[in-house]
Amino acid sequence: MLQQALTHRSHSALHNERLEFLGDSILNCVVASLLFDRYDKIDEGDLSRLRANLVKQQSLYEIAQRLELSQFLRLGEGELKSGGFRRPSILADTLEALFGAIFLDSGFEAARDVIQALYLPVLDHVDPRTLGKDAKTLLQEFLQGKKIPLPQYNVIATHGAAHNQEFEIECLVPKLDIQVFGTGGSRRAGEQAAAKLALEAVQLALVKSPATTRKPRARTAQLKLAGIATIQPDAPVEPDEAVARGNRPEAIERGAARTPKNDLVDKAERAEKADKADKMDKAEKPEKAEKIEKAEGDKPAKPAKQAHPPAKQEGRHDPVAAEPISAAAAATQSKTA
Repeated sequence: MLQQALTHRSHSALHNERLEFLGDSILNCVVASLLFDRYDKIDEGDLSRLRANLVKQQSLYEIAQRLELSQFLRLGEGELKSGGFRRPSILADTLEALFGAIFLDSGFEAARDVIQALYLPVLDHVDPRTLGKDAKTLLQEFLQGKKIPLPQYNVIATHGAAHNQEFEIECLVPKLDIQVFGTGGSRRAGEQAAAKLALEAVQLALVKSPATTRKPRARTAQLKLAGIATIQPDAPVEPDEAVARGNRPEAIERGAARTPKNDLVDKAERAEKADKADKMDKAEKPEKAEKIEKAEGDKPAKPAKQAHPPAKQEGRHDPVAAEPISAAAAATQSKTA
């Protein structure tokens, strides 16, 4: 059974293609069971994508290389000369034939144990979010997650003969000012190569200069221009500044921040205090006027001022200023003269 599993159809009629068919089905069943148990939060679509990538030719070829299976192949002369023992398709088919042979020889449990032993190291290094997605899909999903416009692909040039052309593809991410080039045997292959380089460049650019968050002041300014009041974030207020702005004493002691709501309350309180002061002043004015009149009535009357000071007598020098005299004294003085 083992010899048949290692025999290629180029070697003899008893080859491994039927065992390959059986081993392929067993491999799909075991890998599906492994994924089902390991990733309990992944839906059916992603599980199918993971399984398809784990059982594809390239994955089987890598496992066959680890086992050095090429040393045990039975190939025809033509395949040996053309290097068939290095061909990925032959090695992958032979590995599936081995799984089928183990199942026939020892049963399903033995085949499952062998497949699990080979695939568990692979699953330890698998990212279920990205496995099976090509470079263009990964780049597109990454840019969409960062809200960055999608990349642009352009054919720059083609090289070689018509039957063996090589395409040079440009990939642009304008917002991040990224431009990379990829080449491939087809336009699709060139785009995939360019997308892979672009994804690496985008991730590196975002790590070096992460997007900064918008400052809240810009939004506040827009609201102020629109005439919409906003509540400012709490911030300590200096006592002098608080007094100048009319803050209440209790707010100053707490170092509370001023807000439009507090300003409105303070304005209302100040207006109420001013109104009370005006009423008190109006009520006190009549009492003050009455007190002033009473105080003035109690004072002695002041002598009336003369319109013209008395004339000085000629020929008489009085160093002391003349004092006012009564009318009778003035008449007596005139008779004596």
